Amino acid sequence: MTASDQLVKPAGAAPPRRKRLFLVALSLLATALFLSLGIWQVERRAWKLDLIARVESRLASPPVPAPGRAAWPTISRDADEYRRVTARGRFLSGRAVRTMAVTEKGAGSWLLEPLVTEAGDTILVNRGFVPPDWQPPPGDGEGSVTVTGLLRIPEPGGGFLRSNDPAHDRWYSRDVAAIADAKGLGPAAPYFIDADASGNRPGAPVGGLTVVAFRNHHLIYALTWFGLAALSGYAAYRALRER
Repeated sequence: MTASDQLVKPAGAAPPRRKRLFLVALSLLATALFLSLGIWQVERRAWKLDLIARVESRLASPPVPAPGRAAWPTISRDADEYRRVTARGRFLSGRAVRTMAVTEKGAGSWLLEPLVTEAGDTILVNRGFVPPDWQPPPGDGEGSVTVTGLLRIPEPGGGFLRSNDPAHDRWYSRDVAAIADAKGLGPAAPYFIDADASGNRPGAPVGGLTVVAFRNHHLIYALTWFGLAALSGYAAYRALRER
């Protein structure tokens, strides 16, 4: 056998030890990462199921008086959103705003109008959907009214790739604080009410279009991450077994 023959490695020879150890370490690191992501998705799924159960319970409950000024500091998304509430008062004419909306009735706007309750609190009410060419009929929103609907948490900033423009009265989200400031409403409730369909009448905004739906694909995501963890772990095992 010549010296040149001794330098030639046979086809399919095992990789060097250092390279094999690197592959094992990389595979184990990937396994740990995928396992942690899978566990995180399991925890997210438990949180989402609890949220859905709480919201369904609120939707099935009778309406309660809308939180007054004393309760405003304690309002939170987890504890209060989608709670059925009712409020009685008068709408402030000339202070309504329209925010962009896409609904089952097509493109248009939500009509948000401030309601001054009998207790003197100011609450923004999403009276419902209106088409682009909508004009209020005579007497719309006048007199004392009772509003029933869902308590909603504000949407600050604007919509997707669009920011609210208070100076030009262009609104892409229901940003309570910004609307109250732009319309000079003073202190307003840190929530708004999505009116239900009980106040619907011909020519008026169409209430009751709130979509209450939560995406819950966390189980699929968790199984995906756990599957990748299993593949990475198997890759580490094969690398260790390689001679």
